[in-house]
Amino acid sequence: MSALLIHRLHFAFTVTYHYLFPQLTMGLGLLIVVLKTLAMAKKDERYDHAARFWARIFAINFALGVVTGIPMEFQFGTNWSRFSKFAGGVIGQTLAMEGVFAFFLESSFLGLFIYGEKRLSRWGHWWAAFLVFLGSWVSGFFIVMTDAWMQNPVGYAVMPDGAVQLTSFWKLMLNPWGLWQYAHNMSGAVITASFVMAAVGAFYLLEKKYLESGRIFVRLGVVAGVIFSILQLFPTGDQQGRMVAHHQAATLAAMEALFKTDTGASLVLLGQPDVEQQKLDNPIQIPKMLSMMTYRRWSAEVKGLDAFPKENWPDNIPLLYYSYHIMVGLGTIFIAELLVAAFLLWRGNLFNSKWMLWILMLSFPFPYIANTAGWMTAEIGRQPWLVYGLFRTDQGASAVVTAGNGMFTLLGFMGMYLFLGILFLFLIRRELEHGPQPVEAR
Repeated sequence: MSALLIHRLHFAFTVTYHYLFPQLTMGLGLLIVVLKTLAMAKKDERYDHAARFWARIFAINFALGVVTGIPMEFQFGTNWSRFSKFAGGVIGQTLAMEGVFAFFLESSFLGLFIYGEKRLSRWGHWWAAFLVFLGSWVSGFFIVMTDAWMQNPVGYAVMPDGAVQLTSFWKLMLNPWGLWQYAHNMSGAVITASFVMAAVGAFYLLEKKYLESGRIFVRLGVVAGVIFSILQLFPTGDQQGRMVAHHQAATLAAMEALFKTDTGASLVLLGQPDVEQQKLDNPIQIPKMLSMMTYRRWSAEVKGLDAFPKENWPDNIPLLYYSYHIMVGLGTIFIAELLVAAFLLWRGNLFNSKWMLWILMLSFPFPYIANTAGWMTAEIGRQPWLVYGLFRTDQGASAVVTAGNGMFTLLGFMGMYLFLGILFLFLIRRELEHGPQPVEAR
């Protein structure tokens, strides 16, 4: 394997593994604030106990997220030094702000929230929870804006040495691609947290322990899950798709395996892309729907891959196609599943519906898969560019780091992350067994 491929696999592994943790903390940050708000509004300590329980889960995820996230920033220098030299004048701004403002805000108030409850007033403890939530979402904002600039570069100038420098901070922060990508990403994080919370609640109800907390977890998980699953589809998913159509038309064509430009293009539900023959095998399609969704006209022309030079096609069309359709397919299933659960909750039957509780309990891995597939769609779709239209991926890798060097560190990271994963599962299992603090019978 080439050194470039090793560098790409190395970063893909570390970023995919790392994002297993922040997506839960960002989603839980919001749900913990909701629990604290309900505790104050209802003057009910059960919600305080629930918030305290999920804060411990948050803390474990946060710690693993930090440990697995820090090496990624070093990889910009070790594995992607030519990219850092080219783009550091822009992305250095957002990466620095993520660390200085967001990370310290989140970590400082997390400690205060967990250990300061007896020393703070009820409002002070609520504010600590809110600032933990704010820190996690600000952190996500800066990271997403970094990626959004790579997808849709704005507010920059090319210097005489070929590197780029930031010319407009506000264009970087208000990049329309990034705003919709951020909304889509954060709704995905809340979906993950909602499914995890509902799954833990369902587990407790099926095991017939911590029943009051189990009902709170299932109720909040289902309600939040319904709201954000719908938001994930519309408007955030819809608008993110239109961004791809207008700024990365070749990516859209590859996502839909649209090899030939078409007027009134169909939306693909199922099928297998054959890149060599440039066709889609066994397609199941909705006629004219892709044109309508992207350009709001049934007869709109959608450019196929034939409209672009082959060297500008995404370099792994089948993987991009399947990642995109896995993301969309799972998102659709989430909406259907949670609407059924919400209907049962409304009718007062959810907590006694063992079949639905089993479905909720076993569904928690799927938002992780959907979020991973979504990020794969974004990053594979941008190829063959590191900065779309400006800087190609094969220009960005470090010139002096060999394939052997990269493979050695990749295997080392895999071993360390395996150990961290086992430690994480042990700690989470211990917290689940310990459960929320008991509440006196009322």
